[in-house]
Amino acid sequence: MKKTVGRLYLTLVLIFLYAPIATLMVLSFNSSKSRAHWGGFTFEWYLGLISNEEIMDAFRTTLILAFLSAFIATVLGTAACTGMQFMRRRYRSIIMGITNIPMLNADIVTGVSLMLLFIAARVSMGFTTVLLSHITFNIPYVILSVMPRYRELNKSTYEAALDLGAGPVYAFFKVVLPDLMGAVLSGFLMSFTMSLDDFIITHFTQGPGFDTLSTKIYSEVKKGINPEIYALSTIMFLAVLILLFFVNYRPHLDKENVKK
Repeated sequence: MKKTVGRLYLTLVLIFLYAPIATLMVLSFNSSKSRAHWGGFTFEWYLGLISNEEIMDAFRTTLILAFLSAFIATVLGTAACTGMQFMRRRYRSIIMGITNIPMLNADIVTGVSLMLLFIAARVSMGFTTVLLSHITFNIPYVILSVMPRYRELNKSTYEAALDLGAGPVYAFFKVVLPDLMGAVLSGFLMSFTMSLDDFIITHFTQGPGFDTLSTKIYSEVKKGINPEIYALSTIMFLAVLILLFFVNYRPHLDKENVKK
């Protein structure tokens, strides 16, 4: 009985999670622009997506912004974790507490505060301000991803590398960083996803004529969402699904190859 209830509960959760995505995917093949009427199966919106310069420009901007902000935040966050290892436990705890504030803080507060900061500094709103904003809220995710792994490292290996004549920088890249790479990649992917998905902070720090995919979709809600957005969202979902399948299935293939 408990197993049946558990499976039913899990099924309901999965339905609530993926039913909206399934609806979006179905609408991407609907020849009618109406969401309440099925006009027939078509690839029209996928073909039109390629020629829609506004949507493709917003998508390219979103990818560039997400990659740059995630990369810079990963470098800064990993460097911050490295620096905290040489601090006393008390000061390290204080900094970790400060790091948690942006994650617990409402996005609208962060967005408005950053907007006021840029206005006070007389910085023109645009790609640069959005990039700085994304780096700001991505750094805590990197720190909280890398820091637990840092605590598990054996400090003796780093000290042994120094005793054998390696410099601090060389020892970090050759001894410490390989052990941190899994956590660093997790922080990068988390930052990339958060930047790709962000709307509120981008909305407050963007300038005129600058659009990411999220702000572009928001501007189209008033006049009706273009079905080409459904097609782009479907492609993005399938790309992530294939990537996750590859990442999770790859270790099984490696284990089978080792056994052979």
